[in-house]
Amino acid sequence: MTTKILIGAMFALILTSAGALAESRLSTTDRGQRIYQRNCLHCHGVTLDGKGPTAASLSVPPANFHTYLSRMKDDAELEKTIKQGKRFLGMHNWEDTLTDEQVHDLIAYIRSAAPSVKVKP
Repeated sequence: MTTKILIGAMFALILTSAGALAESRLSTTDRGQRIYQRNCLHCHGVTLDGKGPTAASLSVPPANFHTYLSRMKDDAELEKTIKQGKRFLGMHNWEDTLTDEQVHDLIAYIRSAAPSVKVKP
């Protein structure tokens, strides 16, 4: 019986390691897309347009990342918003949920779908 438990534990460890290795081989954008799908899609929508399934129930609509104003925000501003949220706007913080690397991956995905706009002085 002990041998079966040991074999089962080793098999579980191998599967977990394989999953982590597969995740690490994804591009930054692909990892960001997975994070977006798990955590952001329900408010910001499949196409990042602010029309997710729960958006209609919110008193303030979620950001549409395709608008000019959203695209003008630099990465530091997006990072701050993701980590700290926006009080009174319904955007909760993710600082305790996402690592710095995950936040950067998420921003890379947002930029791939809705590139930033260079602002001329």
